[in-house]
Amino acid sequence: MTSRLDELTSWHADWTGLRVAVLGLSVTGFSAADTLTELGAEVLVLSESAAEEYARLVPVIGARLELGSLDEVPQTLRDFAPDVVLASPGFPPSHPVIRWTRETGVPLWGDVELAWRVRDKVVRADGTPAEWMLITGTNGKTTTTQLTAALLKAGGLRVAPCGNIGVPVLDAVRDPAGFDVLVVELSSHQLWYIGQSAPAGQLMPYSATCLNLADDHLVWHGGADAYREAKSFVYRHTRVACVYNKADAATRRMVEEADVIEGARAIGFDLGTPGPSDLGVVDGIVVDRAFHEDRRHSALELTTVAELSAAGLAAPHVVQNILAASALARSAGVTPEAIHDALQEFTLDAHRIQVVAEHAGITWVDDSKATNPHAAASSLRAHPGAVWVVGGDLKGVDLADLVADAGRIAGGAIVIGVDREPVLAAFRRHAPQIPVFEVVPGDTGEVMDRVVEIATGMVDGEGTVLLAPAAASFDQFSGYADRGERFARAVRAWIDRGSADDADGSPASR
Repeated sequence: MTSRLDELTSWHADWTGLRVAVLGLSVTGFSAADTLTELGAEVLVLSESAAEEYARLVPVIGARLELGSLDEVPQTLRDFAPDVVLASPGFPPSHPVIRWTRETGVPLWGDVELAWRVRDKVVRADGTPAEWMLITGTNGKTTTTQLTAALLKAGGLRVAPCGNIGVPVLDAVRDPAGFDVLVVELSSHQLWYIGQSAPAGQLMPYSATCLNLADDHLVWHGGADAYREAKSFVYRHTRVACVYNKADAATRRMVEEADVIEGARAIGFDLGTPGPSDLGVVDGIVVDRAFHEDRRHSALELTTVAELSAAGLAAPHVVQNILAASALARSAGVTPEAIHDALQEFTLDAHRIQVVAEHAGITWVDDSKATNPHAAASSLRAHPGAVWVVGGDLKGVDLADLVADAGRIAGGAIVIGVDREPVLAAFRRHAPQIPVFEVVPGDTGEVMDRVVEIATGMVDGEGTVLLAPAAASFDQFSGYADRGERFARAVRAWIDRGSADDADGSPASR
């Protein structure tokens, strides 16, 4: 069967009768099952649960569905004797079914490998499939993916942001409109599965970047070394540009150790003066010295920090994302002028250092997307003196170093989450000098109402309240967006109460 799989590197290959077990029935699992049945494969979908719509559609597309516990390897899977197991990225290496797959020698794919194999379903005018640009990093992936797509579009290319950003890569590959470039955001989970790829299924991206590396998802991967190794797969077989963060030594090492295609260039970025193969900032001007004929003596201006500030894009970590995206776009030939104009129009998504209100001297900032310490640290540095709202599901990550840094930056802290004690202990040990309050489940009122009530009492005259939890949200919310939206609603309710009090002639609620 291995020889047959080696031949399955095109949409137009003969996939008929290939037995594929698809694990998981979320948006990724369904896109994989839908693709495989369209190709003529025999598909068994196994999932512990499924949305009603997906469960209804699986038999319609011609696949079989079995719902139930996957704590043990189902007999149905053993009897099916799959030629390939394709897992959704939520399944960790330690999962019983993944362990069984690897131990029995059944090839293990992710949806990204399948998408790469069938990327020629829709081709460009010259008969070739869309180029792929890969983006990963502990933080900033989605923003950089959106930025890169916007810059490429401004350069006249047909582009689709996809992958971990929310649109499955298989949906982009099968889109009849066709694209010149797919900008693929990849989580460490997806990259781990890419690392399992057989030679026939290994990606060869046009350009790639790992924006930064900090401890995250350690439980899923089994440790920091395994997490780093997964991230490093983003550079493997890159053909044109390996874009790395000069301020993050781990990303430089990844590029140095990567098995790339001969001729691929290492392109660095940071907030300092760039070298001849870098992008950076000089006297408030964002410049490119990498993709310039006279790069040893001069640089090309892309934009200015002042212009980025006017567009709400001047936070240091956002400027880093802009530099990385610009490097990717320049590797594809997008002009500095097109990049400049696109940045004038770009806006950040909600819940990413989003100012939700400015009222009575207080600025309220929602960075609920800061779900790990590295992201929260960036937000804190951008908002010195802020009252910091922190806590949630820590995912096995220690906040000690972050809290120690916060002790020199933050004006105070409000700790939320069901598991608050490790966070409170870190403050007692590493930042005892700053005021810390906690919101206890069961306190009167909703979590974010209590946060706003406490925060208004902590801000003296004027200041900033920053929601940058450094943790996942599922302990108390349905997701980071829900957490941010509840924060914004609580702020608006506080403003409305103050306005009502003013109308009554009474003091505004503070």
